[in-house]
Amino acid sequence: MIRLKNVSKNYSTTQALKNISLHIRPGEFVSIVGQSGTGKTTLAKLLFAEERPTHGEVIIGDWDISRIKAHDVPLLRRQIGVVFQDFKLLPKKTVHENIAFALEVAGVGHRRISEIVPQVLKIVNLHDCAHRYPCQLSGGEQQRVAIARALAHKPKIIVADEPTGNLDTINTQEIINLLKKINEFGTTVVLVTHNREVVNHLKRRVITIHDGQILSDKEEGRYKL
Repeated sequence: MIRLKNVSKNYSTTQALKNISLHIRPGEFVSIVGQSGTGKTTLAKLLFAEERPTHGEVIIGDWDISRIKAHDVPLLRRQIGVVFQDFKLLPKKTVHENIAFALEVAGVGHRRISEIVPQVLKIVNLHDCAHRYPCQLSGGEQQRVAIARALAHKPKIIVADEPTGNLDTINTQEIINLLKKINEFGTTVVLVTHNREVVNHLKRRVITIHDGQILSDKEEGRYKL
């Protein structure tokens, strides 16, 4: 599903990633952990082609996205849902409109949009909030809208980059439970986080990044740094 082969990423004089190789199987729930500045967010950006590797290959399914053409990036991102720490919701659009807009940009018809939006809102338990605006929602609810938007294209992979970074403990657990539920549907989940408690509670595969390199890769691992 996801394979990195000898991947390095340089920014000017800084080397963010150093010769990383890894394989994430279809349907896995994998946490990528490390302290700030270790390269884990750079790794996440490589997965959805916001960044390109300086050296090496990034393979998603049958695609070598290290050399992906600009016009193919939207097609890739329909297969990879992305969730960010800061939600990235459009403040002047309702919950329904935020999700619908992502589909409209991809050329999905209005009839199909009217079917998809209620479905994904039901998954994240926000079907009663369709006509609210982001400012009328809690942080946890906003993040659930962001996850619903990421699910709208029925992606094979969800990349969640610090999705609980702005949330309290209760909302954090709700988001992690939702990601686990999505994973149970068969979606591959890549969670990028520095939250030790979340990772250790999950008891899933943990890849620890330190100084741009893989320090450890363990099934049912723990985050010990």
